Amino acid sequence: MLRLRLQRRGKRGFATYRVVVAEQTAPVKGRFVADVGWYNPHTDEFTVKAEEVMKWLSNGAQPSATVHNLLVTHGILKADKVTSWRPKKKPAKDDEVTDAKGEVATTDQEAEASAKKKDKSSAEDTAVTDETKDTESSVAPEGT
Repeated sequence: MLRLRLQRRGKRGFATYRVVVAEQTAPVKGRFVADVGWYNPHTDEFTVKAEEVMKWLSNGAQPSATVHNLLVTHGILKADKVTSWRPKKKPAKDDEVTDAKGEVATTDQEAEASAKKKDKSSAEDTAVTDETKDTESSVAPEGT
């Protein structure tokens, strides 16, 4: 599948981006099909060939979330912006219930399910420990 995405250019500390049409599986800094514009985040300049962008979109190319939002911001696409990333949620310290993996359970049912899994895994651990003790005690010392 073809994607409209950003390709990083520029030097360290001063990145600029090319807006390219590339195969989704192609390397980020690798091969691309067409170069349709550029974006400078330092000056917020965004220049694209609107006719080519619309041609690629009509042919089935999907924009990345960032490119989609840039196209919407600059009036090339008439659509709503999409969420390009979500920050990690910081859990509340008093009201949280964690499961066996240390993740916060969101509902009471999930908390109960994780507690059952934790009890089951600890029961299996004690059963394995008991079996190893039985095998060690059944082996007679060689010197007697």
